[in-house]
Amino acid sequence: MTDILDDLAWRDLIAQSTDQDDLRALLAAGPVTLYCGFDPTAPSLHLGNLIQILTLRRFQKAGHRPIGLVGGATGLIGDPSGKSAERVLNSQDTVAGWVERIRGQVSRFLDFDEGPNGAMMVSNLDWTGPMSAIEFLRDVGKHFPVNRMLARETVKSRLDTTGMSYTEFSYVLLQSMDYLELYRRYGCRLQTGGSDQWGNLTAGVDLIRRVEGGSAHALTTPLLTKADGSKFGKTAGGETYWLDPDLTSPYAFYQFWFNADDRDVEKFLKVFSFRSREEIEDLLKQGAERPSARAVQRALAEEMTTLVHGADETARVVAASRALFGQGSLDELDERTLGAALAEVPSANVGRGELPTIVDLLVASGLCKSKSEARRAIGQGGAYLNNAKVESEDAVPESADLLHGRYLVLRRGKRNVGGVEVTGL
Repeated sequence: MTDILDDLAWRDLIAQSTDQDDLRALLAAGPVTLYCGFDPTAPSLHLGNLIQILTLRRFQKAGHRPIGLVGGATGLIGDPSGKSAERVLNSQDTVAGWVERIRGQVSRFLDFDEGPNGAMMVSNLDWTGPMSAIEFLRDVGKHFPVNRMLARETVKSRLDTTGMSYTEFSYVLLQSMDYLELYRRYGCRLQTGGSDQWGNLTAGVDLIRRVEGGSAHALTTPLLTKADGSKFGKTAGGETYWLDPDLTSPYAFYQFWFNADDRDVEKFLKVFSFRSREEIEDLLKQGAERPSARAVQRALAEEMTTLVHGADETARVVAASRALFGQGSLDELDERTLGAALAEVPSANVGRGELPTIVDLLVASGLCKSKSEARRAIGQGGAYLNNAKVESEDAVPESADLLHGRYLVLRRGKRNVGGVEVTGL
């Protein structure tokens, strides 16, 4: 076993922890069963959730046994942590469908072999569903002093503003019961989560002590922020980067990492990469010597896209990225990958019929501000259609130029790429 706590500390992945000396001794004594919960509040997990999934994976690689818990029960309630208003409750059928999707997503990152550290996946609806309200109040509720619950920061902030229903007020009891149940069933001694979950995690530790007289631990990771102050895992427009390829294309996923700010890339490598400390330090040294090459971002983007979407998808994305900038054949790109790539650059839609001139398309796509600017770009030899230099200011694309019968790739100079999609097929 490796010293997982030292590795997590070097990666800046420890925000809070119960008695760390005691936890270190526990981890050194043999395989420890730990868990992290994922509530199905959407049809997919997102980049923020990836931190917790990979933390479970790190513990497993260090010899410990991870449990991925999907909140089939807690997802029906919704965690009020970090929320300024009451959540909209989703239907039971919707949550059940999301449970299965998220179960599959988490499972891809863990090893389910038969050994002592083989992973498990569970749903808390399995033990919460059969429990009556009276049993819940007698067996769990009596261990939670109301004055202590009212003192919780999440509760205080909501009571001072929008208020909080009993439904959300009871969320901490449900999550604490999960920890108690996993402690009883599987000897689970550690729960991990984001730092905004610290109160929920320690409440579970306390419940195990009160009910079973047992010892358990909690460990949180920091909430990740970007150097420019924007939210991690969000687009400039505030949209979320999802792990599901149907919600966020592998191309967009790759570009998120490739476009990482130089100020963020070391942090991202430590938090997400499974490279060793020596490999990361060597990669960062190479990046410092030639920052314009973006070797660090490229290595991070390829590793993360492969981890989440697989090597084949990464190869397609890399080929598309190169082809868009004239370093490969556009004809060899499949339609789905090409469409996803063009969705990430300035683009225009035109109806089927007589195609506009390339001058008009350069303006419509946003690559040029005016027709005169577009004509100058063509006259100076800096305009390209499907990576072929445009020779005439009067040039008009032909039907044969349409990639997959619907796309055109425009480029101005070496770095400015745009797209056109012909609609009404």
